[in-house]
Amino acid sequence: MKTRRQLSSEEHELWTHVTKSVKRLKPAPRKIATAPAPAPEMKPAESAPKKAAKTVRAVVPPPSPSKPALKPLTPLEPKVKRKLNRGKADVAARIDLHGMRQHEAHEALVRFIFDAHANDARLVLVITGKGKATREDGVMSEREVGVLRRMAPHWLSEPSLRHIVLGYEAATARHGGEGAIYVRLRKRSAT
Repeated sequence: MKTRRQLSSEEHELWTHVTKSVKRLKPAPRKIATAPAPAPEMKPAESAPKKAAKTVRAVVPPPSPSKPALKPLTPLEPKVKRKLNRGKADVAARIDLHGMRQHEAHEALVRFIFDAHANDARLVLVITGKGKATREDGVMSEREVGVLRRMAPHWLSEPSLRHIVLGYEAATARHGGEGAIYVRLRKRSAT
């Protein structure tokens, strides 16, 4: 068997320099799960075969989902949105998250959605506020802007609420515009 020669320190330094600037063209190949081959049962009188058995590589199928996939969240129908904007329809309930810390707002929103669903509300309003972009002296703030406005859609998409929430969309100017969200809730089952 032929052995590899060791790189000299100069060669190793050159190789390190060259590999720093190289980028991989393709992602690294995925590893395929290997299933160990079952060992044949041998009787004490039998001897082991001289050649080793090849390892069998089995492609493991992805696990099948136990629950059916939920339908994607949908926005309000244009007809409903027009009625809301004209004042011919109104929301069943509303919550104002102004002034709350992020964890408080999250808990309040989840509680509100469950309560509204229990009361068979179909359309609710979540007021997050737009957030402030500048300080009082007019200079841009380094603090994060509009955290509740940004996080509310993520909270509404959480698995704990997905069986209740059908969809959401930014509210019309009549109900707060970009600082509020209309949330459509699923009809309560008669159980």
